Amino acid sequence: MNPRVKKILLLLLAGALIFGAGQMQSSLNHDREALGLTRTAALENAPPVLAFTTVALGGFRGLISNFLWMRASDLQQDDKFFEAAQLADWITKLEPTFASVWVFQGWNMAYNISVKFKDFPDRWRWVQRGIELMRDDGLRYNPNSVDLYRELAWQFQHKMGANLDDANMYYKAQWAAEMNNFFGPDGTNFDRLLNPPDEAARTNAALFRDKFKMDAAFAKSVDDKYGPLDWRLPEAHAIYWGARGLEAAKENPDKVKADDLIKLRRIIYQSMQQTFHHGKITFNPFSQAYSLSPNLDLIPNANATYEEMMRDDAEMRDHIEKAHRNFLRDAVYFLYVNNRMADAARWFKYLGDKYPDKAIIENQPNSLPKNLTLDEYAVAVVQIDIGETSQERVSSAVQGLLTQAYFSLATGQDDRYENLKRLTVKVYENYTGKTSKFGGDKRIPLMPWETLNNTVLRQLLDSKNGMPYAARAELVTKLGLPSSLLEPASPATNAVENVPAVPATTNSPAK
Repeated sequence: MNPRVKKILLLLLAGALIFGAGQMQSSLNHDREALGLTRTAALENAPPVLAFTTVALGGFRGLISNFLWMRASDLQQDDKFFEAAQLADWITKLEPTFASVWVFQGWNMAYNISVKFKDFPDRWRWVQRGIELMRDDGLRYNPNSVDLYRELAWQFQHKMGANLDDANMYYKAQWAAEMNNFFGPDGTNFDRLLNPPDEAARTNAALFRDKFKMDAAFAKSVDDKYGPLDWRLPEAHAIYWGARGLEAAKENPDKVKADDLIKLRRIIYQSMQQTFHHGKITFNPFSQAYSLSPNLDLIPNANATYEEMMRDDAEMRDHIEKAHRNFLRDAVYFLYVNNRMADAARWFKYLGDKYPDKAIIENQPNSLPKNLTLDEYAVAVVQIDIGETSQERVSSAVQGLLTQAYFSLATGQDDRYENLKRLTVKVYENYTGKTSKFGGDKRIPLMPWETLNNTVLRQLLDSKNGMPYAARAELVTKLGLPSSLLEPASPATNAVENVPAVPATTNSPAK
């Protein structure tokens, strides 16, 4: 064959092969993108260093990041946290569209590295860094990653919201201080974020959007569906990021697995349960301190969330049903204690209608809702905790309930005082009634009611170890006790030793 013709044929063949390879590469890129195996589109708004590494290093990025990952693990084991954090930053720059890298590094900082420090402020900085890494950077390059949304929600629900880390109250306080600037002292004010009236409010709304990467309008929609939530607390933000993850999943249904959606839904209903238990910030005017208490207004929406999860998560329905029953039992009891009797009765009936064949008292198979009254159930809840056969535990429980009742009275929660007092009496009468039925082996009876009651009042009115003076003054006034009880006790008179009996009320045991 003529050499010139041969060269032309070879050139034509090479061109055809190059053309075919190009077509095949386009098809492969399309399939890889559809399957979520890679991201072929150029990164938007990426820093120059990141843009350079993703293009120039090509396939070597994976090899380099693997080496850095192993090196970072060695540094962390040697407690060289800051060097490990720098390597983590390099790893994420090498693999910015690999969501698992962001998830691991964020979790590693918040959990593994933070607990290496004893001081709570140092721990908080690492928890913050883990959240910021996923929220600010991870979602920037992986805006539809369900894993990132789930892990971010988990950080708020578990690391900050739960009580497994002994610094959890410090985390909550720091986060509440940040969010107070946006949601006000009650944690529910969206007006200034959605419709800022002045320049300062507009600056604040922009800070909320740009620094915390949150959409105020979407947050309001979350609150409408799941709330009312206190947005100073981490559980509200766990629900927010879980809901954002569900929205992202809708935009890319082909890239989302059923298990991914289930994990996001679980984050939401678990966070709803947590915020029901301690989703309200209560201020103690006497100690000038804050504490967490149940968010009873959340009950209807929390219940609706459980119902929704049971419909959508057939695989875990039995587990969710058990959690739902426990939630309803707590809801009835909390409403009862807080003197919201009509609501307590309504949810007690709902519990019976929803689970008529399920016992509602542990280890008592016959404790079906139809066999108990609301009062009997409330007393039984206390009996579960204290053990009905222990005189010491019942006595301790009665005094504990009385302490809560008098504290509620001193802080202006008169309804709560009345109902706690009523519950205390019922527990007392329940034990003494059972005691009187026994013969020679009868259980040890409780101390007389007046003795138990006065013991509690002595402790609360004690000038050294009791409540603050203002609280003692309020209690003495409301109970009609002598003002002399407010004076410091002297060794000679020991004034608080003989507290006059509180005037008889409907909340006193029957003689």
